[in-house]
Amino acid sequence: MPIFTKRFVIGGLLALVAALPLNTLAGDTLSRVVDFRVLKVGMSGTQPPMNVVNRDGALMGMDVDLAKGLAAAMRVQLEIKEMPFGELMEALENDKVDMVISGMSITPERTEMAYFVGPYMVSGKSILTKDSVLAERSSMEEFNRDDLKLAALQNSTSASFVSTVAPQASLVEITNYDEGIKMLREDKIDAMVADMPICQLSVLRYPDAGFVTLERPMTIEPIGIAISKDDPQFLNLVQNYLDGFGKLGIMTKLQERWFEDGSWIAALP
Repeated sequence: MPIFTKRFVIGGLLALVAALPLNTLAGDTLSRVVDFRVLKVGMSGTQPPMNVVNRDGALMGMDVDLAKGLAAAMRVQLEIKEMPFGELMEALENDKVDMVISGMSITPERTEMAYFVGPYMVSGKSILTKDSVLAERSSMEEFNRDDLKLAALQNSTSASFVSTVAPQASLVEITNYDEGIKMLREDKIDAMVADMPICQLSVLRYPDAGFVTLERPMTIEPIGIAISKDDPQFLNLVQNYLDGFGKLGIMTKLQERWFEDGSWIAALP
């Protein structure tokens, strides 16, 4: 299906969901969204195909489209606040954003800090490396060697994963994936641990770098939308919209656009 047609279909489906009313029993977050008519969404802007800044300086990705859909459904303006991934949960706790949509895995630790709506997709851990032998490893325990340097996003489940299953390896925490890719290209690390879509995209995006990745993810991780744990009404509202998106086929269309159609890669810097 042509990209224009896909966007038309997605836009039409979002318009149908926009007819749903906002919840009248408003908690703090919901009241703020209703009163100011603005939905503030936090994301890193460095996690393609979930969210990334294109060559024109604009954000794009599945998370961006989902945020636009939620704002349209609520009939409010969307304000995306970019910040390092490791600062997103703190921004949510301090009411700097109304929700976090940034390829964030749902974990017990994070669920102590916030409600999670979803999951809106399922991902898993993989590695990006230039070593074909490493890419043939079947489990992370095989990376538990003191001669390996493994990079992972700061305050991410990837960093926790490395610390837990490969404690003998040296963990190098990075602020964004571009930093990790640069270090890998310069042979400053042996591999970068990240969600599988990030690793697969990097192989496609840098065909001359000699990157390789795993054929299957090492874990299964649900990805969700983080919102304040102090506002169950907002939780209910967002969950209802996400359920509506699923029933209307919007989530399927978004996954097809960002995970099956690679034409958007040409818009990257």
